[in-house]
Amino acid sequence: MQLVVGRIGRPHGVRGDVTVEVLTDDPELRFAVGTSIATDPAGRGPLVVSGSRWHKGFLLLAFEGVHDRDAAEELRGTMLVIDSADVAPSDDPDEFRDHELIGLAVETVSGQPVGEVADVLHHGQDLLVVRRSGAEEALIPFVKALVPEVDLKAGRLVVDPPEGLL
Repeated sequence: MQLVVGRIGRPHGVRGDVTVEVLTDDPELRFAVGTSIATDPAGRGPLVVSGSRWHKGFLLLAFEGVHDRDAAEELRGTMLVIDSADVAPSDDPDEFRDHELIGLAVETVSGQPVGEVADVLHHGQDLLVVRRSGAEEALIPFVKALVPEVDLKAGRLVVDPPEGLL
């Protein structure tokens, strides 16, 4: 599964630098000089980072072969992606990344099947989007009281929903 770690924004200057919307918690690792980064759409990459610096709160990147503003403008909107297999698992047993949760089977504490995690939304409160067969999707707040167990090895997630949530 591909994970988006950044999105290329507008060009900065005339030498081919671009602004990047950072979508990773470790930009120094993901955008280190010499790193080859896959792209979406794939035809625009891979891109190799030749320069990386922060300027007024924005990450500026330079890529090999991108030497002027016009070439940088052609990259605008390109997503920078990595393979989820390249992300080390967290040491915290209560911390999960979206790609680890998507696809897990969801069941209630009594063992009744609910559906499958289709997505994770981050809107002030993390929400699990659960796809249910024959019913509308359910949004379940991802908090310990409602999701007491996440078993990645077994491929399942247990929910304890209050009356009316499902």
